[in-house]
Amino acid sequence: MSHSQDSGGVQSVDRAISVLELLARRGPSRVTEVADELGVHKSTAFRLLGALESRGLVEQDGDRGRYQLGFGIVRLAGAVTARMDLSRCARPVCERLAGALGETINVAVARDHHAVNVDQVQGPASVSAQNWVGRATPLHATSSGKVLLAHLPKGRRAELLRAAGQAGFTPATLTSRTALERDLSAVLSRGYAQTLEEYEVGLNAIAAPVRDARGDVVAAVSASGPAYRFTPDRMAECAPRLVAGADEISHCLGWLG
Repeated sequence: MSHSQDSGGVQSVDRAISVLELLARRGPSRVTEVADELGVHKSTAFRLLGALESRGLVEQDGDRGRYQLGFGIVRLAGAVTARMDLSRCARPVCERLAGALGETINVAVARDHHAVNVDQVQGPASVSAQNWVGRATPLHATSSGKVLLAHLPKGRRAELLRAAGQAGFTPATLTSRTALERDLSAVLSRGYAQTLEEYEVGLNAIAAPVRDARGDVVAAVSASGPAYRFTPDRMAECAPRLVAGADEISHCLGWLG
């Protein structure tokens, strides 16, 4: 692509954004009004509006020849709102869980074929100051990742695992697809996931699903700690409280289950 083509593409994007800002500020506007505001020919404004209309970002206001913001904007804004709502709902719950369980609490969401931690609260018994926020972790070897995988349709799960692979991080990592599927079935029946030194030697974790208003699993909240202290018995003891915390976050997001 030539420099002039690249510059033209950036200019078109800039103009399209300006159209959206204009309609947000002024409300329904005619093509000539948009053209005058942007300082472009009417045909250019018409092409911009047509492209935005094809994506549902603008729509015509009846038969009056005016354009206004479309409901596609709501879809885009909803993605940001959902993320903000998750952080707002999760933080106080995670703080209570960290205090009650004594371990590190994380909230993770799916991004491509990883689980990405978006919030963390250190418990009073935490022995490490490691910050997991923003870190992309493997779906198949982490408790949060297993929660996110387990609640996906099988076809989508297979697609993600093909893309990511099942690398062995420790001797305990489940690198067999059969073994992982068996473990994911247990996640669904048990209501939470667990990992026993599967991502890092000496680190155990459990995680529970967080649902949105439609009941879809959109995140996982996890508790992790050193294997010598966060033993399988201790994990089973903490699991009901973690699940209850995840449900509380889900209810805050609008889940009625």
